[in-house]
Amino acid sequence: MPYAPAPVRPRRRRARRTAGAATVAAVTALIAGFVAWPGADRAEAAPSAFVHPGVTVSRGQLDFAREKVDAGAQPWKSAYDQMMGSKYASLSRTPKPRAVVDCGSYSDPNYGCTDEREDAIAAYTTALAWYITRDERYAKKSIELMDAWSATLKDHTNSNAPLQTGWAGSSWPRAAEIIKYTYTGNWANSGRFGTMLRTVYLPEVINGSNSNGNWELSMMEAAVGISVFLEDKASYDKAMATFRTRTAAYVYLASDGALPRTVPGQHLDTRDKIVKYWQGQGTFTTGLTQETCRDFTHTGYGLSAISHVAETSRIQGQDLYGTDVGERLRQGLGFQARYELGEAPPASLCKGTVHRGLGPVTEVGYNALAGRLGQPMTNTRKLTEQNRPAGSNNLFVAWETLTHAANPR
Repeated sequence: MPYAPAPVRPRRRRARRTAGAATVAAVTALIAGFVAWPGADRAEAAPSAFVHPGVTVSRGQLDFAREKVDAGAQPWKSAYDQMMGSKYASLSRTPKPRAVVDCGSYSDPNYGCTDEREDAIAAYTTALAWYITRDERYAKKSIELMDAWSATLKDHTNSNAPLQTGWAGSSWPRAAEIIKYTYTGNWANSGRFGTMLRTVYLPEVINGSNSNGNWELSMMEAAVGISVFLEDKASYDKAMATFRTRTAAYVYLASDGALPRTVPGQHLDTRDKIVKYWQGQGTFTTGLTQETCRDFTHTGYGLSAISHVAETSRIQGQDLYGTDVGERLRQGLGFQARYELGEAPPASLCKGTVHRGLGPVTEVGYNALAGRLGQPMTNTRKLTEQNRPAGSNNLFVAWETLTHAANPR
């Protein structure tokens, strides 16, 4: 499925902040009118007991994908073949860990940035390959990649450190969840890997970002996934509260009023400030995102992260698809898909010009909203089916036709 740089500066550590009662109350008020599941009106969402594997894909979903591949059914078999033919599934891959990953704006400089992201995707890819084939070589390769980084990595630096940590930190726990909870062999260093996630990744992402919305959404995806692996309820709750606030500020619904919702810490307290933050777009239509008029690629990052967090939340027992999160995701995907498919934008949208390239990001949300809930998603369905099998964006999205296409579990 298809799919003004910030100045490079040394990264400064941000002060920690906590999610207080005011934040919880604000998020609760935000979603009023969309609640459909018990507990869905709470920002705090940690389950009494975490489900494993439970980051983006569940054991039931893995079993479904395996059954379909074994039967040679489509589109899962072609998606599997695509994955296994990729560089990420190679058993000869050599990990390239660094003690300090230094990433400037747009990965310039790029000291370990690509290596880290791609080794993390490879760890997830080989974990999936292990589950479907039950060939131990893939489980051992996934472990080799995770062990190499957990033995080496100490920090992320430079201006893109939060985003880089969010991207790589989204893939690592997906891999770790599959290996730790389905591989019957030995992963002696799983504790060390958890320590890396807790001390190197989580502090970098848990406090969020006031940059473009895709940053904070990817950072919260990483924080939620890491919290599941670590069984850290406090971090899970804090990340979910931030996620709910940011999702509401990323995709516009007419029910929001004349202006989009905002994140309090950004102080977007005038219409002019909001319009500037929304890339100069002053006409707000349901499904428009904060980055639509920037380009569809970055918009796809944000929508993908929303779908991943919603899917993880569902696996963990709180189904956000019945809240405003699901409605914003449905509308956001449909709005972008309409123009990604080639429709010319009106003059009122991005001055009549959009930059396409949404990426392989529709499968998870489409399956949940159209497949499980039966919601109409005509444009998203056409785009999803047209571009199967969905591959990887080489950042944090990988193989979602295989894991989520028509997956009822």
